[in-house]
Amino acid sequence: SIAILLYLARKFKTPDHWYPSDLQKRARVDEYLSWQHVNIRGKGSKLFLTKVLLPLLTGQPLPPEKLEAVTGELNVVLKQFEEKFLQDKPFIAGSEISLADLVALVELMQPVGAGYDLFEERPKLAEWRRRVEEAVGKRLFQEAHEGILKAKNL
Repeated sequence: SIAILLYLARKFKTPDHWYPSDLQKRARVDEYLSWQHVNIRGKGSKLFLTKVLLPLLTGQPLPPEKLEAVTGELNVVLKQFEEKFLQDKPFIAGSEISLADLVALVELMQPVGAGYDLFEERPKLAEWRRRVEEAVGKRLFQEAHEGILKAKNL
């Protein structure tokens, strides 16, 4: 949860880049963390539920028009994310990774886990993902997402 991440960043005095003390950078992190709930999280989770869990629970194939509509909704917020949050910066809050980047990538891995490679035709998003993975550590990133990436095999 966002509240837990913020608590941990404050309690353990994590490096400043995770939740910056600079008010403008912190406002950027807070802005993204507030926006993402109904946008990236909402649309990404909806695609995951629609494409993976619903057919698994109902035993019925997914109507293609339903998947198309849900994918379209996600694509709209991905475009907003690139234009409004990433812009031409390496990370959401500027030149260093923050909790906003971590939360964003975790949420974007749900659609990837459902078999939708949202990075494939978005070079800016793919490059940002690469930077976040490197900042966290590729091995840790893969370990953290191992379960969700197997979901499409259900």
